[in-house]
Amino acid sequence: MSAEPYRSPSPAGATPGRQAVWFAGGLLVLIAVIAYRNSFSGPFVYDDVPAIVENPTIRKLWPLWEVLAPPSDSGVTVNGRPVVNLSLALNYAAGGTAVRGYHAVNLCIHGLAGLVLFGLVRRTLLSRGVPAWLRNSALPVAASSAALWMAHPLQTESVTYVIQRAESLVGLFYLATLYFFVRGASSPGRAGWHVACVAACLSGMGSKEVMASAPVLVLLLDRAFVSGSFLRAWREHRCLYVALGCTWLVLLILVLNTGNRGGTAGFGAGGMAWWAYAFMQCRAIVHYLWLAIWPNELVFDYGIDVETNFLAIWPQFIAITGLVGGVCYTAVRHPRLGFPLMFFLAVLAPSSSIIPIATETMAEHRMYLPLAAVAVVFCVTLRTLTARRPLALTALMVLGLATMTARRNRDYQDELVLWTDTARKAPGNSRAHNNVGEILFRRDRPAEAVACFQEAIRLLPNYVDAINNLGNVLTQTGRAAEALPLFERALKLKPNYAETLTNYGNALFELGDENQAAALFEQAIKLKPGFASPKNNLGVILAKRGRAAEAIVLYQDALRLKPDYADAHYNFGNALAESGKTEAAIQHFKEALRLKPKYPEVLNNLGKAVYLLDRFPEAIAHYETALAQRPDFADAHNNYAAALYRVGRVDDAVKHLKRAIELRPDYTDAKSNLAWILAQPKTPTPPDR
Repeated sequence: MSAEPYRSPSPAGATPGRQAVWFAGGLLVLIAVIAYRNSFSGPFVYDDVPAIVENPTIRKLWPLWEVLAPPSDSGVTVNGRPVVNLSLALNYAAGGTAVRGYHAVNLCIHGLAGLVLFGLVRRTLLSRGVPAWLRNSALPVAASSAALWMAHPLQTESVTYVIQRAESLVGLFYLATLYFFVRGASSPGRAGWHVACVAACLSGMGSKEVMASAPVLVLLLDRAFVSGSFLRAWREHRCLYVALGCTWLVLLILVLNTGNRGGTAGFGAGGMAWWAYAFMQCRAIVHYLWLAIWPNELVFDYGIDVETNFLAIWPQFIAITGLVGGVCYTAVRHPRLGFPLMFFLAVLAPSSSIIPIATETMAEHRMYLPLAAVAVVFCVTLRTLTARRPLALTALMVLGLATMTARRNRDYQDELVLWTDTARKAPGNSRAHNNVGEILFRRDRPAEAVACFQEAIRLLPNYVDAINNLGNVLTQTGRAAEALPLFERALKLKPNYAETLTNYGNALFELGDENQAAALFEQAIKLKPGFASPKNNLGVILAKRGRAAEAIVLYQDALRLKPDYADAHYNFGNALAESGKTEAAIQHFKEALRLKPKYPEVLNNLGKAVYLLDRFPEAIAHYETALAQRPDFADAHNNYAAALYRVGRVDDAVKHLKRAIELRPDYTDAKSNLAWILAQPKTPTPPDR
């Protein structure tokens, strides 16, 4: 079957006016805003933290080559994706780590992608080879397809989850590559559109590996709707295809220079057989298609389960085999009909084939682009089966999908809700239980966190992250001796894991072995120079040994890597206070409190710092807040007493000194201060703090 060359339609009235097109575009933007209006308050979750909050390469826009060389030592989402990293750097330059700006950009990317999809479908359906009834319906079919695609809740993982901007960004560039080609086919000055086509393809290669199939899809689009045959497509557009082919070299270089993106997940690719992964993809693709029809039970993270039993997936295997066979037959015999089906398979192929991806065997964000093909096929089919244009039905569906999307966005507004929902829907997902445990521990619920880590280890006995986290929570709750065997076990499984080395060092420090702890921190720094925690912890040891200048350098480096590191601000403040730089110390204490309001140690030391500046009422306020957070804080009681005495509240000072001694019977300073106050006349003079 051959196609007529693409030409702009000539019959008057065959295409709606410019105003109708602009009106449809405005409606699409409105739909995106309605669906995602409540997504802006969602915090950074999971991979957002290493890729954005802890990513030093997005902190400045110059030199540009540093921005285009994202960190490759920790398996984060930006590895090998310089365009994604650049977009994050632009966000950071505009608003730091204020999360609303990142959500706003994600929504803009999604909105632009929807508009490009609208333009692509409309202009493709205006091809002379398309049946007249469908060509005359190009605008409503294109608008309906884009609206369903933009409002669908299956897209939330690619839009609301900030770092999955990688998926939506590559989706935008993929669609733009096809759109610019179609525009060039119907424009006299096609050279400019072809340059834009190659530029979009190149940008997509720098965004995500999914872009690999884009040059092939341009060729298939050319053959189906423009040139009519592969030979004619090559003859008329060979320069374009050579240029598009060259973009593969960029992708190859990026892939070869990319570290293991699964490193932060704590899983390894070893042992994941290609055939078991392929079996799992049969189940995954069928599940994706079901979610496209009924997106009710969405799951944030499916884990790394594979399927080794063919009998468990044989119905899905037959379905996928039939789908692939049908698509190939259709693409050969009916290329226009087969194009959206080929698009679906080609975009899914890099992640849903036989090449194992260690970090996740199923992921809803993989459907971001393929869902466009489903939407187009559905809308064309609906138009085929319906005599009148089914705009009312489509409008109701879009409204329903947008409502479901807004409901799903609420799960992203609290990371504990998101991961608890994931663990409920995927109870065998060890990563979900581990991440629930991490959040519970950060929220001062250690007992519940321990249970989650233990469940994660039960599900996956060699899960290094869960073993490491269990050891960490035991250390932080005064059970460092119990944690040591866990860290040793984790290091046997993954000897050069900087996170475990750091936590092992923390446990040894708590047990009094400073020398071994310092050695482990130094080893972690060598293995992972961009890891702030061991630098901060080594600084604590050096400061304790009187090497404040070296400690300050380490704190500064830790804060350069992680500006919102509350502990580093606190320790830096302590070092500055010890060096007599009280005002500078106060600023770091206040920043630590901004980041971590419930931090009684900081409040206590901030109170001491302002006390030195004779700001006694302010000191009293800080001590009162510290004691409200931690009533058994003996040091705060002692320091509070000193400030109370200075403002003439002698009886209250005595009461708090007695409380400090009650909490710590061997507290020499509090006993000395109490004795001193009791021996003084009524006129107050300052006791020792």
